[in-house]
Amino acid sequence: MDDLPATPTNETFQPFAHNSSDSLSAGSLGASLRKERGAIAAQACDTCRSRKQRCDEQRPKCGTCQKFRLECNYREPQPTKKDKTLVEILDRIKNLEGKIDNLHLRTVGSGPSSFGYPVQQTNPLPSPLQTTAQEVIGPSVPTASYHFPNASTITSGEDGHYQYVSSVHEMLKWPAIQQLFASIQPKLPGIDLSVLERTGPASMVALRRSTTKNLPTDTPSPIGRDSGMGMHAPATGHAPITISDLNWETMQRLSKAYFDSINLLCPILDRQSFMSDTLPALFNSGFGQCMASTIAFLVFSLGEVALAGSEGPPVHIYNGRASGIKGGSKDRPPGLDLFNEARRRMGFNLTECDLGNVQIFELASIYYGTCFYPLDFWRMTTSASMACQALITSHPNAPSSGQADLTRRAFWHCSILETGLNLELGFPLTGLERMESAVGLPDFSGPFSEEDYISNQQTHFQEHFASQIVLRRLLVDFHNILSQSATGSSTLGQFSRPFSPAITSPGVNQITIHQLALQLQQWRGMLPPRLRWEEDSPGGFPNSNTDDLYNAALFTPETTPISPAIPTTQQQQQHQQQPSSAQTSTTAPTTAGPQMFTTDLDTPPRRYPYALDIQVALLRSRYYYTKYLIHRPFLYKALHHPDAMDDADARGAAECLRAALKWPVAMSPTSRNKRLVPCSFFFTQNFFGILVLLHLSSTVPILRRIRSSALLPEGGGGNGRFERDVAETVGLYLDWLRDFKEVDVATGWHWEVIRAVYGLEE
Repeated sequence: MDDLPATPTNETFQPFAHNSSDSLSAGSLGASLRKERGAIAAQACDTCRSRKQRCDEQRPKCGTCQKFRLECNYREPQPTKKDKTLVEILDRIKNLEGKIDNLHLRTVGSGPSSFGYPVQQTNPLPSPLQTTAQEVIGPSVPTASYHFPNASTITSGEDGHYQYVSSVHEMLKWPAIQQLFASIQPKLPGIDLSVLERTGPASMVALRRSTTKNLPTDTPSPIGRDSGMGMHAPATGHAPITISDLNWETMQRLSKAYFDSINLLCPILDRQSFMSDTLPALFNSGFGQCMASTIAFLVFSLGEVALAGSEGPPVHIYNGRASGIKGGSKDRPPGLDLFNEARRRMGFNLTECDLGNVQIFELASIYYGTCFYPLDFWRMTTSASMACQALITSHPNAPSSGQADLTRRAFWHCSILETGLNLELGFPLTGLERMESAVGLPDFSGPFSEEDYISNQQTHFQEHFASQIVLRRLLVDFHNILSQSATGSSTLGQFSRPFSPAITSPGVNQITIHQLALQLQQWRGMLPPRLRWEEDSPGGFPNSNTDDLYNAALFTPETTPISPAIPTTQQQQQHQQQPSSAQTSTTAPTTAGPQMFTTDLDTPPRRYPYALDIQVALLRSRYYYTKYLIHRPFLYKALHHPDAMDDADARGAAECLRAALKWPVAMSPTSRNKRLVPCSFFFTQNFFGILVLLHLSSTVPILRRIRSSALLPEGGGGNGRFERDVAETVGLYLDWLRDFKEVDVATGWHWEVIRAVYGLEE
């Protein structure tokens, strides 16, 4: 096979789209970043270094080495020591975990403690948090327009009025919700809503299993070990990319699309190694049955998903609004032909105890997630977790080897996914969580490429990933505490069985929930400034006072630097303008300050570099999900025992309602690129449950009183900010379900139920 074409590196790996009219051009930005990196070695090859001449940095061979037929080796750049932010966030994580692990809650007042139950410890760390009564309860909230019976008038047994469940479909068993479903059952002759009370999450699993078809396996032209890549021009437009399209330029374009988007959300591969070693070797030697070939095809398929999922045609259009699901179709998602090539090779690597084996399963699970196949996503995630355990068990030194940081990243990626699947669908844990203390936290300490350096400067993806890890660990601890408090059980992960609402059960205590809410608030306060945001402004820009690229002025549609992995089309460039006053009159933000996300889904979305908006939306949405989940027992009590409510209960119910509103993942621009949102079905289920609760909050008297009280911002009997936020939230979540019902049968079920609840015509 011929050597690689002499393609200049700066054309192949260009990190920004240039615009000479920008006040801060992408070119000058990249130059300034490279200049700042003084301590990082240049990318000249060893031959040019020894000859002390300028290297054109072509890969895999520079021009000089090609000319003289010499071996061309590049040194790996070492990580910079200047940026200490990730080190600081890891220190904060350990500090916060020291407060969460071994958490011993205690009551306020005289009487015996009701919080003496043992806490299961995933990672034991010293010193439990000691909190005073005022710190636990928090500042007083004015309740002049809303008063409940005093807590002293409620008997201790009434703590059992609280009921904690994690899964949305376990929540649907609540008597108040079952009563609502009974009232709408005549409108849904083809749906048996009573099955939810009997089976819970299992009903959705069974529905998907009985109606979902497997991905098609046909591929136009499978290739073998000695097959070469076509050398014609790369595929254009949004037509599916086939094997014959895989020339050098197409392979680099798809790989770059993957590393500039999906690998920033799930950083499980090393860009430097893949682009400099794996890709050139496969191009020169051809694809075989090895793990490198399998991983390459998975990267290519996900690269096509990144391109088509952002720039491809919508799968459907509703009332003139293009779907946020782009590229491919329900039956043939983008990247399928390339993914099938990976599937043909996966069987040869099933039993390897190797990091590549873990990465293969993880990449396959990500692809199934972009196709909206939750069961296949779960199976691949489970396989990745088991492979990770096999790797660590058979290679005890793996967490301290040369690939240690990649191993830790792969481990925590699996762990985050397992937690979501376990909480929402009741899928069993694999035991991966028992290895947390042995594996440790990732620190991105290995060699990295210049492209990753620049992308991290733009998106801070390393800090986002570290913050996701500690938020997941908090969520597990919170769930464990609430489950023990509600059931008296010390077993973590028993989500499938119904929780007894009997008054004699231990129940979830007010102070337990307030204590956990305080811990969650501390997590948000300990985030780096460029990740932090205002609590009451989920769509706002980070409230950082530092001069970094989060500054709102740099993200106007005219000056936003766009990664070429997701190029801006001419049509989008023409429409990326500030909305007119007429357009914004009904969709203006309800919070002060610049907004990174908007509820206006009809205006062409603002663009951000790389996958920045998705990273920010995921972190914030999972924060509000955690807050919503730990306060949801207050809504149970309001729905089923309103006479036992006191002021603290009312504040808790109000917090739950507020935490359910306007999750950024459902706002634009993130919701306009739904294929790129990891675990999208996780949000689909929660949006369905929130829509049910918001409807009840508008019909149940006690919740209507809470909505119009001083407990919520500008309640004012439905004329204030909260009511506007509710209306916008309902619109966002309905749009999300309407989009997904076209590609996911379970979401179609959700949509029919919500349509009946809200009396929608469609």
